[in-house]
Amino acid sequence: MPASPSTARALNDRLALRLLQQEGPLTAGQLKQLTGLSRPTVADLVDRLTASGLITVVGESGEQRRGPNARLYGIVADRAHLAALDVRTEGVFVLVSDLLGRVLAEASVPIGPDAGTGPAVEQAVAAVESAAKEAGADRLHTVGIGAPGLIDPATGDLHDSVGLPAWHRSLVVTLQDRLPGARVTVENETNLAALAEQREGAARDRDTFVLLWLGHGVGAAVVLDGTLRRGASGGTGEIGFLPVPGTATLPSATDCAGGFHSLTGAAAVTSLATGCGLPAPATPDGPGAAEAVRGAVAEVAKAGEGVPVPVTGERGPVLVPVTVPGAAVPVARPGEGDARLGEGDGKRPGGTDVKAGAEPDAVTASASGEAGPGAACSGVESDGGFASAPREARPAAWASGADPGRVCASVSVSVSVSVSASVSASVPAGHLGCGASPQAELGGATPAALPGDLPAARFLRILADRIAVGAASVVAVLDPGCVVLGGEVGQAGGAVLAGLVEERLRRMSPLVTEVRASSLGGTAVLRGALLTARDRAQDELFAPPDRMGG
Repeated sequence: MPASPSTARALNDRLALRLLQQEGPLTAGQLKQLTGLSRPTVADLVDRLTASGLITVVGESGEQRRGPNARLYGIVADRAHLAALDVRTEGVFVLVSDLLGRVLAEASVPIGPDAGTGPAVEQAVAAVESAAKEAGADRLHTVGIGAPGLIDPATGDLHDSVGLPAWHRSLVVTLQDRLPGARVTVENETNLAALAEQREGAARDRDTFVLLWLGHGVGAAVVLDGTLRRGASGGTGEIGFLPVPGTATLPSATDCAGGFHSLTGAAAVTSLATGCGLPAPATPDGPGAAEAVRGAVAEVAKAGEGVPVPVTGERGPVLVPVTVPGAAVPVARPGEGDARLGEGDGKRPGGTDVKAGAEPDAVTASASGEAGPGAACSGVESDGGFASAPREARPAAWASGADPGRVCASVSVSVSVSVSASVSASVPAGHLGCGASPQAELGGATPAALPGDLPAARFLRILADRIAVGAASVVAVLDPGCVVLGGEVGQAGGAVLAGLVEERLRRMSPLVTEVRASSLGGTAVLRGALLTARDRAQDELFAPPDRMGG
């Protein structure tokens, strides 16, 4: 059935607006070229969009010829103002932007655990109103909220979630009451982080990937064939409840203690850091865990260049040297012989012991974790290498609380992989904790004074072991081809942590999986909320007036 004239006009208008959003101001001639529409059709849509107040003349092109085609048309950015909220257990961060997504004002407010529901909601709403006033917005058109917890895929309602403050649900309702005419939408925070990484971050070239959120809590977001998957109840990615081997207990429907959260949540990461002899972070929350990881990466980098780091190349792992923090990591491509990179044989520090009688061409490793947060660390850790990580950029740091009662218990994993050297090796059962002497490298040499012996290096290797336990389960089920380590911890670990996790996944799974570090870190939720708010506002504003008609 052919489209009606009104439908055709609507499609043409939306196409032109999308182009103006993506490309910036364009002339009518450029719109004709990009859309493939005729000159009269483009002239008509420009007149319609100008009359509706959606676009306006913002200047002239550099063409010599003067006339209508030389005028530059752009979207009227202040036609609508948007707000984005990142709602955490310990506070709220707010952005207000125009229709093009340009940030006009910011605000943040910490909310203590003892604050009642009413005062907490009032503080959060006041932060939104203050930011809107600073941005010069008379009213907000759309408000996007990122919050932990389950979002009903049918109604969009935030479900009650274990351990979350009561004011989270009340905030959504109150904002709808206090912002008349505004469209208020809420989405799971990890899903928004994945959207931001796909549009602006580490997964821009991926239609299928999984984001592992590593911060105060642990979560995952699944994007398959370009579509975010939420599940029947909105619970896709509740990986904190994933049962993992060797923990002291199993998670329950009301508590994720004993699940993957027990190994990689902020409290577990900070406990591991102090157990490995690293300085205690200021707080055992997401920023505190990121502080510990960033410090460990910097310490390893300071130990000097020449320490090999596994990086996946086109034909398998290649090696790069450690660089100073913030510097680019040079990659050695296959065929680019450089004696500095491998220092001879290219072995990683802290490899496995060779044991007679093991299965040929296989490495069998087993590791288990310490008894809980703050427990003494002991045992052995896997091998690994290190490179520099990018600086984390987080919008705000709030006072926080550790996850009470989280158990960082033992984990036991058995994996086997083929090794190109056709040697057999075995790692004795131990703990995913610190304190043991380094393992001998494949080939028998024990590194005596390499950065791999540092407590910081052991901490990063053990953390990678823990992350790989959960990541391997996700990879086995979904085969995403790419895992992004998100959140404050994922960004703080950078190329170092991503490389170590990828190396472990290579041994644990036959499915080729690239592991990348987040480029947005703790800002991803807020960026995702803003992108969602902008998309929904434009969907409404770009629709024709007769949308509901024939």
